[in-house]
Amino acid sequence: MDERRYYGLDALRGSMMMLGIVLHASELYLAAPPPQIPLPSDRNTAFVFDLLFHLIHSFRMPTFFVLAGFFTSLLIEKHGLLGTYKNRAARILAPLLVGMVTILPLTALFMIDFVLSARFGTLNLIPDPGQLTTLRQELSAAGMQVGRPSPMHLWFLLYLLYFYLLIPMCQYLVKRSLPFEQRFAGLLASPFTLVVFGLYTAATLWPYRGGQVLSGFLYFTPHLPSLLYYGSFFVLGYLFHHHLAILETFKRYVPWYAALSLILFPLSLYLSHAEYAASAPTQVMHLAAVLAHGLCTWTLIYLGIGCAMRFFDYASPWILYTSQSSYWVFLVHLPVVAFS
Repeated sequence: MDERRYYGLDALRGSMMMLGIVLHASELYLAAPPPQIPLPSDRNTAFVFDLLFHLIHSFRMPTFFVLAGFFTSLLIEKHGLLGTYKNRAARILAPLLVGMVTILPLTALFMIDFVLSARFGTLNLIPDPGQLTTLRQELSAAGMQVGRPSPMHLWFLLYLLYFYLLIPMCQYLVKRSLPFEQRFAGLLASPFTLVVFGLYTAATLWPYRGGQVLSGFLYFTPHLPSLLYYGSFFVLGYLFHHHLAILETFKRYVPWYAALSLILFPLSLYLSHAEYAASAPTQVMHLAAVLAHGLCTWTLIYLGIGCAMRFFDYASPWILYTSQSSYWVFLVHLPVVAFS
């Protein structure tokens, strides 16, 4: 049984939650919103918020789901399958159900108030029916599914519940991989495995315009491309816990991942915007975008985990505080961000 406390990964998981607050705040000030997000922005826009938004979005949730899979495997070792499901029901299902009747109504109201304020310049707590009708028509014309129920920023809790159903499959994959543990160790010890993961992720990005996952997952109805995309990170994270050689790979090549990300992130963002701007995007253009994003995402995952394990893998009060508080802060942050 793995009794080790992964302080660095705890810190990284908390950081991913806190970066979500930065992401949602920057989303309100985008100077050039992608077509998948046709919402009006605040009048005080700046392109620095676009860069910040796209950078965080390119790796935050993939990294979070890798860590979720990793720590789920730890829970299985300590509590078994039934104990893990009981734990997840208390930590994931219960907050989702409570949040649906507390956090989400406030979030919806304040977000509507913000969007109406950005669009019409008004400041009303109770939305004006005429303005609301006009906004709905404009968003529908822009391709947004208006009026469809959404868990909003709590969507990740719903997806975690879906992914926990994959635990028996993950256990089966681990069992089948153990006889080849040395071969897997050699494979995962190679930094070039990043390319394999990147190519696979690129394939799961094919349904998404510009190679960016900005739509589809924000509704209660399961979205199969999003389940495949995010679920793959969860499954791989689960497997990583049983083949820990990859943690050394994350740590060893941090400078190389940093240098590669400085190339891949601007390239992926440029290719996405080129596809958005094209009147008739070609398959070659789309292929380039998804390849760049797949490789960029995994480079940033390697970089993030590598930095966490290399520089923050030690007992610290602030790491413990961040890892324990960030989850609850994230759950309640969006009404505050929208209201302010």
